[in-house]
Amino acid sequence: MMRVIRAAIVWTVALNVGLHCATAQQTEGRQPAVPLDQYIRENYTKQEHMIPMRDGVKLYTAVYIPKATDQKWPIIIKRTPYSCAPYGPEKMPGSLGPSEHFARAGYIVVNQDVRGRFLSEGQFEQVRPHLTVKNGPQDIDESTDAWDTIEWLTKNIPGHNGRVGMAGISYPGFYASAGMIDAHPALVAVSPQAPVGDWYFDDFLHHGAFFLAHAFRWLNNNAQERRGPSTERPAANLVPSADGYHMFLGAGTISEINRRFLKDSVPFWNDMMAHPNRDEFWQKRAILPHLKKTAPAVMVVTGWYDAEDLYGSFKTYQSVEQLNPNVNNVLVVGPWVHGGWASTEGDKLGRIGFGSKTGPYYRAEIEFPFFEKYLRGSDHPAPAEATVFETGSNQWRTFSHWPPSEAKPSQLRLQASGRLQLESADGKLLNPESAAAAHPATDQGFDQFVSDPAKPVPYSEEITNRMTNEYMTDDQRFAARRPDVLVYQSDILTDDLVMAGPLQAQFYASTSETDADFVVKLIDVFPDGADAARLPNYQMMVRSEVLRGRFRNSYEKPEAFVPNQPAAIHLELLDVLHRFQKGHRIMIQIQSTWFPLVDRNPQQFVPNIYFAKPEDFRSAVHRVYRTTQHPATISFGQLP
Repeated sequence: MMRVIRAAIVWTVALNVGLHCATAQQTEGRQPAVPLDQYIRENYTKQEHMIPMRDGVKLYTAVYIPKATDQKWPIIIKRTPYSCAPYGPEKMPGSLGPSEHFARAGYIVVNQDVRGRFLSEGQFEQVRPHLTVKNGPQDIDESTDAWDTIEWLTKNIPGHNGRVGMAGISYPGFYASAGMIDAHPALVAVSPQAPVGDWYFDDFLHHGAFFLAHAFRWLNNNAQERRGPSTERPAANLVPSADGYHMFLGAGTISEINRRFLKDSVPFWNDMMAHPNRDEFWQKRAILPHLKKTAPAVMVVTGWYDAEDLYGSFKTYQSVEQLNPNVNNVLVVGPWVHGGWASTEGDKLGRIGFGSKTGPYYRAEIEFPFFEKYLRGSDHPAPAEATVFETGSNQWRTFSHWPPSEAKPSQLRLQASGRLQLESADGKLLNPESAAAAHPATDQGFDQFVSDPAKPVPYSEEITNRMTNEYMTDDQRFAARRPDVLVYQSDILTDDLVMAGPLQAQFYASTSETDADFVVKLIDVFPDGADAARLPNYQMMVRSEVLRGRFRNSYEKPEAFVPNQPAAIHLELLDVLHRFQKGHRIMIQIQSTWFPLVDRNPQQFVPNIYFAKPEDFRSAVHRVYRTTQHPATISFGQLP
């Protein structure tokens, strides 16, 4: 979620439509008479307001209103911690709304600095907790701020048609989610896009493992303490090296990283360090249980390669679905990075191509019609329950339910000699020809490796100090060649195999010490040979996730491992829709370090892992078991 997303980037893409063009003309991509920024200057007026909230705090709000008065316009709102620049009544932005379609079609566009950010008054709180009980005007949260904003706008801004929408990506996506709780009557359509759902599983933490490279970069740039209302972002600390692997490893500990590089200047970093477990601090930052009485139309949007908020996206869709049975709640998933549906062509990521420009297609054919239908009352059909891009085959598919109800339970079973067995849920072999080779007489029933915190497995071959988007499709051969990465591979597929819905890894593991992390990666192995694709033997990562082993039984109460004793590991890898094509192979990799994407586990159980000392870090032998008593499987849904 927490990349800095400038408003001009998030809300902008240059397709070509005129203010009074018909929807059919808008989707044809005709050249506009004037560039978008010029069009906005000529066709919109700007108002700046300090809108009062119920507790008296005033929030800076920029309102852009079409000059034309031949009709009433819908309102669309973005609430953001990332600045509503440009500031000043005469300064106009280069873009307005979720995409250029909105500006040219005519919307009243509202951008608001949330409380405590930039020119808004009040105190900012990271992922402000939702209050289920409000006893007076001082009991505020992001839901009440959204309500108060809509109430003021509908009473004070001229020329609107009485219908309000909200949309936002990343942190603004969280504010869209929060704003639709106990929705204002005028709020009829909301699109939370890549929203935070539970901050113990989104962004900086994944099942208790600390996403170091991402947290360091985002917090350093976005979480410096504000001294008062300002149009400027507080200055970040200078990062001394572009080589994050070397820089973070050289610092040795999380405490040293804070002291050397952050200069102890980021309050929320210190808050995180004080709360390694999922205690009340994190529990109250889970918005998912509160997504009730939402707007009547909701569209959750995410990308398969969203490195930041994939968890929040799928869980938000699921929570709205469960808690609001009468709401038209739909899901859209494309082959995009975090926010890429709004700012990129969406035709490739790294070395992997997707066959078409999925970004412009989404903006013209999915997002804009959704808001037109509910905010303007157009005759666009309602979106499908799930509009999902199938990677591997590069095609859009629609489903009446997500996960698809027609998907049949199946699993991958880890076997001896690095083999991967395909099975249906009832144990039927899907590739029986390989079964005989899966049980050699000399098999010990486990595979093991030495994990050395002094030589962690890199998460990418790229030299970088940040979390890259491309790591989610990167070639994994560099990792497969290391002795501290276990590799399991299927036979060559004789037919296509489509995985759909969530993945669940279940296995038993042990360590010679008392703590360990476990990383599981699902990989599509491309064919070899002179006639193969342009990426022979490429090991494309399809999905990956990490569990901090101390949280294997409880995120609230960590437990040490008993040395050399098998312990059950359950790890959700989230959803996929991927076609493993005929001639490809399926691969699973398991490892214990993923640096510097994830901080190093000292592999000795300490009360607070963030305050581990250099002498706490130990090399350890980890085992992954794969016997009848201790099976190792990855469960998934298979489409026929």
